[in-house]
Amino acid sequence: MKKDIILSGVGGQGILSIATVIGKAALKDGLYMKQAEVHGMSQRGGDVQSNLRISDQPIASDLIPSGKCDLIISLEPMEGLRYLPYLNSEGWLVTNETPFVNIPNYPAEADVRAELDKLPHKIVLNVDKVAKEIGSIRVANIVLLGATIPFLGIDYEKIQTNIREIFERKGEAIVEMNLKALAAGKEIAEKLM
Repeated sequence: MKKDIILSGVGGQGILSIATVIGKAALKDGLYMKQAEVHGMSQRGGDVQSNLRISDQPIASDLIPSGKCDLIISLEPMEGLRYLPYLNSEGWLVTNETPFVNIPNYPAEADVRAELDKLPHKIVLNVDKVAKEIGSIRVANIVLLGATIPFLGIDYEKIQTNIREIFERKGEAIVEMNLKALAAGKEIAEKLM
């Protein structure tokens, strides 16, 4: 088993929380894991990117070579498109459809969508809308994480356990909201595949 994952988005969207949940679950599965993060201008809404490599064999490098990525997880559609050169021919992009317009020359939303539509393997969902329906926009990243479950190769129950562990200090209501967000994302992805 080997999964090379690029997580991308904009500072403050929760990319590193997704990486933490996946990484902890992989370690609990007895897998090897390496992670490299690029924070950029994250405090100012800049791009954030993380390489997450998971394998049942030792991993030499923490960076994913061009054309070798199995999965891009993106909380921002243009940021997901930015890393397409890393995606292998069978790889999947799982992305939020809602743009985070943080630069003056951000492409037209229709142009970004047209580029996404060209991809053979993609899940595009409105995680912000789903998160609001669940009760808080703050769980949008966990909705997106749920949409990656079919591609991770990691036991769903281990992902749920890690969400419990990470959020338990915030109270049971927050844990339950995050678990509901995870399940909602998983259900949407399974319908779109």
